[in-house]
Amino acid sequence: MSQGPLPPSRHGLFTTGDQLAAGHVWLVGAGPGDPSLMTIAAAEALKVADLVVYDALVDERVLGLMQAGAEAVYAGKRGGKPSVAQEAITDALIQGARAGKRVVRLKGGDPFIFGRGGEEAVALAAAGIPYRVIPGVTAALAGLAQAGIPATMRGANRALVLATGHSLQEGASAIDWDALGRLNQPVLLYMAMRYLPEICARLMAGGMAADTPAALLTSVSTPEAGMHLTTLGQLGAESQAFAAPAIAVIGSIVAEREKLAASLAGLPEPAAEQG
Repeated sequence: MSQGPLPPSRHGLFTTGDQLAAGHVWLVGAGPGDPSLMTIAAAEALKVADLVVYDALVDERVLGLMQAGAEAVYAGKRGGKPSVAQEAITDALIQGARAGKRVVRLKGGDPFIFGRGGEEAVALAAAGIPYRVIPGVTAALAGLAQAGIPATMRGANRALVLATGHSLQEGASAIDWDALGRLNQPVLLYMAMRYLPEICARLMAGGMAADTPAALLTSVSTPEAGMHLTTLGQLGAESQAFAAPAIAVIGSIVAEREKLAASLAGLPEPAAEQG
């Protein structure tokens, strides 16, 4: 059988199509940590950006993709530590674009998943600044894959809940944790270390069984990555021995790891399971 030329879309595989232009801002997902998990579009944007405003969890190797002479501005936010005000970050993006620079707002994970990317997009739109969003692999899903825990599994779950522990700072009614407990579907928690004891108690109050499998995934997709396997009833207390950044996973999908872990290749065994 004869073979013709490759489809046109294949010829552009290693280009973004649209190029980052002067006076534009791209909200770019750097992925969970490992630079190899970045998208091609994200890497290409960094190579041409004049200004990169980056978050705390962005790997230094990712910043190494920047072109010589580009300006890097740290804008990290870490719970309980001094952080750059959101207004200052959006102002830096707007002023950089108005100065004719090609601007990348580099965010850990995905810009639109608990990263305030939506707020920044609204501010850019209000200022009339052209922008584009380059999605990234979010930490929770990357952590599950690294640990050998399927995000969805036929017979185990038909939904997946992504939530942030920071909601407790916004008042008890921000998330109805009792209702999430009644769903009896896996819950993935970002930025929840400080509040895990209360969150776990509320999930159980809603009807989620104390023996529901749970895991704490730390420093996802970095050389320091680790995993602690436990149950919902124990997770709250045990989590206090671990430090952020971490993702908490609660649900039947955690138990599915037993079927997958034996042949999981290319990654070290999580520290919690070593003898």
